Amino acid sequence: MIKLIPMTLTTHAIVGASIANILPSHPVLGFTAGFVSHFLLDAIPHWDYFLASVKKDPDNPMNNDIAFNKNFIFDLFKMGADAALGIIISLFLFGFSNSHLIWMPLWGAIGALTPDALQFVYLKWRYEPIKSLQRFHIWIHGKEKLNSRPVLGIFLQIVVILFFVAISKLVA
Repeated sequence: MIKLIPMTLTTHAIVGASIANILPSHPVLGFTAGFVSHFLLDAIPHWDYFLASVKKDPDNPMNNDIAFNKNFIFDLFKMGADAALGIIISLFLFGFSNSHLIWMPLWGAIGALTPDALQFVYLKWRYEPIKSLQRFHIWIHGKEKLNSRPVLGIFLQIVVILFFVAISKLVA
């Protein structure tokens, strides 16, 4: 399998920032739109990178867990780099050109990253409303995975990014 830099969180962040860029004076709406966009993107078949610290239950994904070990540190770095890349690209695309509006794309990007952050909260704290959100997140997630085809998965994510950035630039 070809190993490439993961783009999943990067994609979520840039799409969230693109949507928030269309709503320049509504930070709560920008965050919320980014949050909702996460689930819409998750419904599309995509590539997810492997996290060694996550213990998956093939029979019931609600029973998945995470181990806080040396793999977790590596996974945390991988996810952090992925999210940071998305935020940095978002700021270059939308934030730095409108210095007084730098917070809007950031709110959208953070909103789009929040559902995956809440998945980690669920893995160690299984109470409402996080439990219902996790159930929904699993339900909405695309059933077809492109994990065995990372080049195709990343290519499709780039297409999605370009689509949302183009729309944002045209509308805003």
